[in-house]
Amino acid sequence: MSTPALGSVLSRPRLLIPVLSVAAMGAWGMSIAAGSTYTFDAGIHRLALSAHVLAMVLAFGAVIVVDWVGFLWLIGKRGLHDTSRLESAAAPLIWIGLMGLLLTGAFIRPDITNPATQLKMCCVLGLMLNGISLVPAMRTLHALPGGTMFRDVAANLRARLLVARGSLSGLLVDGDHDRLRQQHEPPLAPP
Repeated sequence: MSTPALGSVLSRPRLLIPVLSVAAMGAWGMSIAAGSTYTFDAGIHRLALSAHVLAMVLAFGAVIVVDWVGFLWLIGKRGLHDTSRLESAAAPLIWIGLMGLLLTGAFIRPDITNPATQLKMCCVLGLMLNGISLVPAMRTLHALPGGTMFRDVAANLRARLLVARGSLSGLLVDGDHDRLRQQHEPPLAPP
């Protein structure tokens, strides 16, 4: 299949969402498999842990700003296109942060038998799938007139947007687990 044909196929949400979801689940699975299989020295572990926290801050910070401006639109303090422009600008930061979490997570050797780690990993997957599932909703929002208020949006789209705000709680679980793990982790031996 040529590149333009592939782009045409993936521009249709009915195909784009499943393709992106499978890719996200594959990347998530590979990160877990690599993280539980390979062991790296203390220096790489420290560097990866620092980068993991930075990736979380990048994704978390961008989501907070998008959610805040979305909330301001919801209560009528910002215009729809303010929210749309910000979401378009922040989306790459969110995805870079999530991909950074997956990449660095493979280097920090997570304890996949720990229920807290399992919860964190499931939250990261849920965040990615939530973000992917929002693609059609955001396209619909971007197509609405600039003066559209939240109350003017179709009920099913309003419900979808409110449910999607669970993304913030997923990042909170991820960040809280990292903080707890760092407190209880034995110090690494110097190289």
